[in-house]
Amino acid sequence: MAKTLAASVPHDEHEASHAAAPTARAAHLLFRIENVPFSRWHTKARIVMGSATFFDAFDALSLAFAMPVLIGLWHLSAAQIGVLIAAGYLGQLIGALLFGWLAERFGRVPSATLAVGAMSVMGVACAFAGSFQMLFLARFVQGIGVGGEVPVAATYISELSQAHGRGRFFVLYELIFPLGLLAASQAGAFVVPRFGWEPMFLIGALPGLLVTLLIFRLPESPRWLITRGRLDAAERVIEDIEASTPKRDLDPQRDEAEIARRLAKIRAGRQSPHRASWKELFSRVYRGRTLIVWTLWASSYFVANGINNWLPSLYKTVYHLPLQESLRMASASNVLSACAVFVCAMLIDRVGRRRWAMACFVVSGLLLVALAAAAASSPWSVMILGSSAYAVMGTTTVMLYLYTPEIYPTRMRAIGTGLATSWLRAASATAPAIVGVVLAGYGIAAVFLIFAAAALVGLLASTRMIETSNRALEEISP
Repeated sequence: MAKTLAASVPHDEHEASHAAAPTARAAHLLFRIENVPFSRWHTKARIVMGSATFFDAFDALSLAFAMPVLIGLWHLSAAQIGVLIAAGYLGQLIGALLFGWLAERFGRVPSATLAVGAMSVMGVACAFAGSFQMLFLARFVQGIGVGGEVPVAATYISELSQAHGRGRFFVLYELIFPLGLLAASQAGAFVVPRFGWEPMFLIGALPGLLVTLLIFRLPESPRWLITRGRLDAAERVIEDIEASTPKRDLDPQRDEAEIARRLAKIRAGRQSPHRASWKELFSRVYRGRTLIVWTLWASSYFVANGINNWLPSLYKTVYHLPLQESLRMASASNVLSACAVFVCAMLIDRVGRRRWAMACFVVSGLLLVALAAAAASSPWSVMILGSSAYAVMGTTTVMLYLYTPEIYPTRMRAIGTGLATSWLRAASATAPAIVGVVLAGYGIAAVFLIFAAAALVGLLASTRMIETSNRALEEISP
């Protein structure tokens, strides 16, 4: 391999300056990451970081299943329900921005560790909140950790992946998020009617403290280490990856050309960490990508989290179903979502990111229009059409965690992903409040029409996506 690298470097340039050596070595290290197929090393990292994402999802949805009890216990109005749901998402907005910056400056692993620790500690605090005001504050602070974990974790897993099959590898990892939502819904349906609302927060928070320690022991992203010039540390991580499997994706002609191409990019300054800045998100190359992906995050999560957070309360307050039946019907949406995400994982590399997103916005929008036309005449129509619309849109929300890190280079991948996910937090905070106002003033049919309009906005944005399937990260993002 050393001979291959040497052959890819012109002799006169190689001798012209010692500065060329680190650059060539960085190119070679990036190539080695792509040259190792997915192995048990990747699986271990995916399971550990996925455990954090699982409890992140659990914590995010726990309030929705505690809410039907809190409505009667604290005599909450529709507006107060919306504000309480929004509290966590407001915190997540801050967390996405804060931890995206921390991940670029201090690394992916320390940032994820801090986020999961904060999320878990404040989950315990939520369980002991005794009033509307205290729970609002606890959910807000917890949201900072929740909002920071997911984009940093997505960035980390994306940077460990090779081009071929990255979509399946990543979406199978992201499947843990809807499984976390599913676990929260099933736990809520069983625990809350029998033991009260407080255990819902403890179930998600206490295991998270153990996961915090496991994340702390993960190796740092080698791609991030390379951009920081820490080549020795990056090589040690890559050696561990290579030691986990004897298999290699070898092709001598491609190998030499690939190293030469990466070397040329780095020498041109395109991979320089010193050029990294949030302002680059609005440069000529990335401005269009940034605005499109922000719109995708906002529109898809406005629909998905707007539906998912309100369903338990809708069944109880609009259709006057018993508590246990309300929670059981609400959990159906998360069962469908987990199944849909698994299908997405199997097909996303074949179908492509752009076509998948377009199809999901169309199908989800049509289901919501049908639900509004039926005037949500019964809870069963809401469960069938509303839950299906959520499940379809849920695959897009998961796919965006794959797509967003792909469209930015390593030097600003975490901050780009963090800023993009801040729009999901803003939309998720806005949607519950809007639903509360619209439901009180115009009825439930108008609520689903608003969701359908948001799906139309997402469809228009998805037509402008770039295709990233089976392309190396360094090829997608100059």
